[in-house]
Amino acid sequence: MAATAGGEPGEPSPEEFVYGEEDFVLQAAGWGDPGSAPSRFDRVLLAGWSDRMERGLFRYRLGALPTRVLPGAVRLVAQLNEQRSAERRPPQPVRSLRDPFDPAAFNFTRLRPAELLFRLRRAGGPEPLLVAINASPLERGHVLLLPEPARRLPQALTAPALRGALEAALLSAHPGFRVSFNGLGGGASVNHLHLHGLYLDRPLPLEEAPAEPLGPRLALLRAGPAPAFLFFAAGPAALEPVSRAVCRAAEHLGAAGLACNVLATRGDPPAGPGGGRGLRVLLWARRPLFGPKAGEPFAVALCELAGLLPLPAEPLYRDITEEQALSAIRQHLLPEPELLHLAAGALMARTAAGARS
Repeated sequence: MAATAGGEPGEPSPEEFVYGEEDFVLQAAGWGDPGSAPSRFDRVLLAGWSDRMERGLFRYRLGALPTRVLPGAVRLVAQLNEQRSAERRPPQPVRSLRDPFDPAAFNFTRLRPAELLFRLRRAGGPEPLLVAINASPLERGHVLLLPEPARRLPQALTAPALRGALEAALLSAHPGFRVSFNGLGGGASVNHLHLHGLYLDRPLPLEEAPAEPLGPRLALLRAGPAPAFLFFAAGPAALEPVSRAVCRAAEHLGAAGLACNVLATRGDPPAGPGGGRGLRVLLWARRPLFGPKAGEPFAVALCELAGLLPLPAEPLYRDITEEQALSAIRQHLLPEPELLHLAAGALMARTAAGARS
């Protein structure tokens, strides 16, 4: 029995969603009809999410959102979501990359029982991920992936948490189900370990664009608004080493005073289309930002780095140009020469060694 995500006694715990490797969807549906054959995971998640929307458990009712592609080479997708901007919980103040968990601040042990959808647990595997609604959603099916919230861990990515999220990505048959992580100083709004899962109903250029090899399972991807390190998992067997490699890289970025964002999406091998799809895991290195920056048209976190711009006001949505959006995004990111310097140094050498293990 558990009344909250923290495991206090009370109402019944959410049901368990137990899965095995046979549940992984190695070939997702095509973009021609992305929702044509939902998996068991998709059906359970979306049914639970829609039920909570009907019961009024979200901060606002999410309907169709005005969307347009900005003219330009990058093809950024602008989306007007005024309700999220006005009604979401204000982000917690963050003072450093190593802020400890604060039990007095909002955290996910305080979620209402009805906000919890299910516990995602691999048969015979480690502790499950708790799947909960994101009460201020960006898209239909936007959920939180919570690794053992009762442990009250700060927002620092761990390899077991990332591996669980990558397995969730393989449980979905929808090509646009992505999992992501915003680090402290990189757009995280709650300092309690969590990742996001959400369905985006359009392909992204970074799914198939070729990348420059930097080492085993490591490349530099230049597609999209800003360059990112690219890791690739061809199948389930690669999830553990890739998770360790990504987290080792994130730890070294933190030691260098840099924040990070991570995105996992279905995609082609680093060389581009033709080699069989798997999971692309992208890691962006950035200068940390603590608190809002005056004059910014929008905050920059994972969605913006991936090319989706959830915008808070109609005039901004109507008038923003690709040049303005890219300028706002890139001011936070390391320029390519600095990324290549990282790749040539101990940071990426150790990462590549971890990916081989």
